[in-house]
Order: sequence, then structure tokens, then C-alpha cells
Amino acid sequence: MAEEPNYRLQYYMFLLSKHYRKILLGLILLIIVFTSIKTVGPEEEGVVLYVGQYDRTVEPGLHFILPFGIEEMEKIPVQRQLKQEFGFRTVEAGTSTQYSRENFGDESLMLTGDLNLANVEWVVQYRIVDSYRYLFQVRNADKALRDMSESAVRKVVGDRTVNEVLTVGRQEVATSVEVLLQRMCDEYENGIRIDQVVLQDVNPPEPVKPSFNAVNEAQQERETLINQAESEYNRVIPRARGEADETIQLAEAYALTRVNEATGEAARFNSLFEEYVKAPEVTRKRMYLETMERILPKIGGKVIVDERGNNVLPLLNLNQPEKQ
Repeated sequence: MAEEPNYRLQYYMFLLSKHYRKILLGLILLIIVFTSIKTVGPEEEGVVLYVGQYDRTVEPGLHFILPFGIEEMEKIPVQRQLKQEFGFRTVEAGTSTQYSRENFGDESLMLTGDLNLANVEWVVQYRIVDSYRYLFQVRNADKALRDMSESAVRKVVGDRTVNEVLTVGRQEVATSVEVLLQRMCDEYENGIRIDQVVLQDVNPPEPVKPSFNAVNEAQQERETLINQAESEYNRVIPRARGEADETIQLAEAYALTRVNEATGEAARFNSLFEEYVKAPEVTRKRMYLETMERILPKIGGKVIVDERGNNVLPLLNLNQPEKQ
């Protein structure tokens, strides 16, 4: 029994053969639309190249470019902060950041000004502020920035001692590198602005780290002892100075009192002497009486009699109270 012909398939083939030109044209238009419409993100700029030459820069949004390689677009993240890491690599950022365990000592190991080695890890944070210069002024601007960053850090570290780089001078090193690196970017006109240079970690090389830590501990102990001595000095010396000032003031007060008393006694003696010269007998008698008046109340139960008296009657009944 012969098979029945598929009329539906034959009908579709007939339509295809009749309208194949329109269908082909529609497919070509769809390809042109999908390859010519480009989206530029809100943090980006689009740099359009016409047959390999710079043509224009477009803002975020939808843009039409010529298809089939006539025009090409490079998207540059001009509103985003970018970074480059030296001496380490971040594998996964987040709450628990993970870093690569590979050895990057070729870019982090450097010589200090006092001919010591230091393992310096740092981060350069930057922005692209001119997409045209970034693409066309310097070939491979990212690689050039890495080379400039490494050169700047080695120059700054090479001008300082290892103790400055490892301890008190870290912030100064980072600031100096930032200034020097920005100056180099301006000279090369690569369209990059340096936001910040951060020294992530600075350590001595692993073979000498124990010895270096021992030296640091000794220096810290020395600083602790110096601080304790200064604290004791500040506690004892002011008190000793205060006691010395107090003793001096007491001595001066005592000296002033003694001088005033001596001056008064001398003036009194001089006045008495002047009176004595004028009337010796009267003055002598008055001095005698004043002296007796001052001494007799202190004698107590004493009886004073005339040396020529030989009668015992005056000595009788001395303890009896007087009659009224």
C-alpha cells in the first residue's frame, strides 16, 4: 500500500521557496541588530573604534555601532575603584577573605636603605579618569601601572632603614609612594588617578624573622624601661623639689624671725642704755625692781629677811592665815 503524501510539509516547502529572500533578509537584519546594539553599564564609558582608530566616547546606555568589525567598542569602568595587589593575591573576598598561597617574593622582597631585606606587601587603589588616554597613550596601561608601582615602592623603601619600614615609618612610606606614583602617572598621561596606597603587611624575610623578632623585643623592653624610669623621675623629682622649696622657705622664715628679734632686742638695749646714761642710779634701781617683779612670783614659798635682823619673832606663825 503506497504512503500518503505529507501535504503540510509540501506546503511549508512551497512557502519557503516562495519567500526565502524575505526570510534571509530578516535573519540578516536580526544578526545586524544583535551585533550592532551595545549596552554600556552605569559605571562605564564606551570607547568606539572605527576600523581600529578612535572615533568617539559614549555614555552609559544603549548605543548603535556599525557591524561586521567596522566599529568596535571598549568598555572602560571609569566610575569604579580598581586595585592591584603586590606580594599576595586575593582569591575570594568577603567575610572570611582567602588569599593565594603562591610565592610572590619576586615583587615583594626589596632592599632597604641600610642594606637589609624586607618583605613588603601593598595594595594600589586607583580610578580611570580618562578612558582615551588609558587606552591609547600607554600600551597595556594596567601592566605599566604595576611596573610603576613596584618601581616607586622600591625607591621609597630604598631611602629608609628597615626599622622605619617595619614600624614607625609605614604610613610615611605609603604616603610617599602615593605621591610619587601619581607624579609618574601624570608624566606618562595614562589617564589614571591614584586614590590610595596601603601597606598591607611588612615583615623581614622568613630565615631572619626569629632574630629580628628578638631584636624588636629587646627594643620594646628598652623603651618600657625608659618609660618606667621617666615615670619614676617625674614622680620623685617634683616631690623632692617641693620639699626642698618648703625647707628653704622655712629657713628663710626662721632667719627673718631671728633677725627681727635680734633687731628688737638691740633697739631695746639701746633705749635702756640711753636712759641709763642719763640717770644711772634710777635706771639701775628700776631695772632691779622690774627683774624682781618678774622673778619673785616664780620662787614660791620663800621668806626674805633683813640681813641685819637677829630676832626670830618675825619667823613665827608664818603659816597662819591673817586675821581679818
